[in-house]
Amino acid sequence: MAFGPGAIHRERVVTATTAQSVRLVRRLLHGRPPARAAAPTAVTSPAAGAPVAVTPATTCRAAGDVLVLVALPVPLVLVALAGSFTGGGTRRWFGRGESQRADAQAAKDAAAAAFYELDTAQRDLRISIETIAAVDDSPAARRAISDFAALGQRIDQASHDYINAVDSHDLDRDDLEASAASRARAELTRAKAELERAKGDLDRFAEGLAPLLRTAETQLARLAPAVERARQALLAATQALDAVRASGLRADELAARLAALSPELTKLNQGAGQHGVQETIRRADHVLRAAEAVRGEAERLPATAADIDKRLVSLRTRAEAITTRAAGVEPVLSELRRRYSAACWQDLQPVPEQAAHAVAQAEAKLAEARAARDEQRWPDALALLSTARALLNTTDEAVSTAGERLRRLDEVSHDQAHEVERTRFAVRDAQRLAMAGRNTPDPRHARPLDDAVARLDRAIAGLEGRHPDWWHFLTETEAVRQTAARVVQEIREERGAAGG
Repeated sequence: MAFGPGAIHRERVVTATTAQSVRLVRRLLHGRPPARAAAPTAVTSPAAGAPVAVTPATTCRAAGDVLVLVALPVPLVLVALAGSFTGGGTRRWFGRGESQRADAQAAKDAAAAAFYELDTAQRDLRISIETIAAVDDSPAARRAISDFAALGQRIDQASHDYINAVDSHDLDRDDLEASAASRARAELTRAKAELERAKGDLDRFAEGLAPLLRTAETQLARLAPAVERARQALLAATQALDAVRASGLRADELAARLAALSPELTKLNQGAGQHGVQETIRRADHVLRAAEAVRGEAERLPATAADIDKRLVSLRTRAEAITTRAAGVEPVLSELRRRYSAACWQDLQPVPEQAAHAVAQAEAKLAEARAARDEQRWPDALALLSTARALLNTTDEAVSTAGERLRRLDEVSHDQAHEVERTRFAVRDAQRLAMAGRNTPDPRHARPLDDAVARLDRAIAGLEGRHPDWWHFLTETEAVRQTAARVVQEIREERGAAGG
């Protein structure tokens, strides 16, 4: 119930006027004349609160009113007098009751402020918890979410008690008793204290939540840039693919790979609210890598096409050259058969036939590669070119082997001493290294070197006779030199490790 200054002034005027009338009635009932009219007196206007002059005319009007009261029957006069003493039904504005009401209202206002502060802090902290829940799935984050839920139950109870205290007491009632106001003040004070305790617990919980929140905010700070980079990468890949197609290259495989990223882009556009922050960042990184790979291959595709064309021409030319050289293997074999024992050339007999077969296979692969290139199946074309190149390499080596075999056999048959000295030097060098800084060599090194010396001696002895096996001699000396080189490598590694 609202009371303004005007209402208070109206109440005072009504009370004053009624009191004057009562005094007049008393004088008339006791046979006393009314008091002499006084000078005009300023009173408060009930409407505007402005001073209004009380004149003898107004006094006469009041006296007239009193005469009306006198003319009434005695019971009605008593009712009118009773109403005048109660002040027209208005509350008393001064005294202990109103002080209790004011104290209760102050307690209510303080509790309302505490409730508002707690509610605001809880709302702010709920946003932080939702941020952590969206980003972090660690045990610490799950524990923080659980603790916040438990704290929320306590806050709900404190809020419920406060609302009950407010609803249980109407502090605006006219007939509010002092005891009721005192009870209201006590309950509201208790509710305020509980709200403040809950607010303190909430603040301490928020302080402990700071590290998790910083981590979550860092993840969120990565989210938007990661999604934007993925979108820009897709745009760049699309533009690169369009440029390639404009040059006459279909790039169907790249287009299919780019189209496969469309569902991922849709999920990125749906946002982290639906798929989670971590999953969205992971998806953005995947889209970024895949789109950049497509863009890079699209940008390299014209150069790849040109390289395939160049390699087709080069390998075809090489196949023709090997075919020509393979035709010269047969004369070399004839010379080997005429001058050396069968052991020196028998393993080379299949070379001409193998060379012709390998060249035919290589030419078939080149034809398939040409077809794949015309169909712009770039990976297939590259794979076929690699196979053709491997076949030609093997054939080239086999064709070269016959001529190299004849050259080496001619050299060693004319001067075997050079091969022997070369091999002995390698063994002696290994022996000196094995003895460096030692009185006796390490058996791990001495035994292989001793075996190598014996092997060399046997190879030299095998040259005796009318048709020595020169090829066996060459393979044995090569094996001895490899043994010496292996021992040297082991010694150096061991000493390097010890020195380190």
